[in-house]
Amino acid sequence: MADASEMWQCQANNCGYIYNPDKGDRKHKIPAGTKFEDLPDDWRCPVCGSTKKMFKRLSETSA
Repeated sequence: MADASEMWQCQANNCGYIYNPDKGDRKHKIPAGTKFEDLPDDWRCPVCGSTKKMFKRLSETSA
């Protein structure tokens, strides 16, 4: 299982989606094992549509 430093959480209001590289993103056909840093620049949150800039590393949000 990916640890918190590898997972990223959407910071948009009322979202909180967590990108987990172990799962990828089925909605956008991103395969499991894809690191957040390797997502395409135009990738968006599958829940709210926010850009990658709205995400913070999960280990930073729980500190």
